[in-house]
Amino acid sequence: MTLSDLRRLTIRKQLTVRFRLRNGMECTVTEHGIAKIPQLKAVPDFNLEEELASAGEFVVEPVTPPGAKNPVRPRTIGREEMAGMSESAPAATAGPSHEDD
Repeated sequence: MTLSDLRRLTIRKQLTVRFRLRNGMECTVTEHGIAKIPQLKAVPDFNLEEELASAGEFVVEPVTPPGAKNPVRPRTIGREEMAGMSESAPAATAGPSHEDD
């Protein structure tokens, strides 16, 4: 699973996914596919793709619409389950072609 796969998954399934980096910081990939590291104060000395490859545990939280009465609780899953989720995410399909002749 690559960072690109994880970003695609969060967008398509409207999820927020968090995982710990080796230096103790936490990365959050939002439902918009943006990876954020709130504790980061300067240019990082690590590669986020490599950090993702070493992550073994992920916290997955569905995005809850404002005012929802029963929000879904975050759940912790392992690397294998996360990889399975990213592989089962539907691929983008090309829409009908509208060519002018």
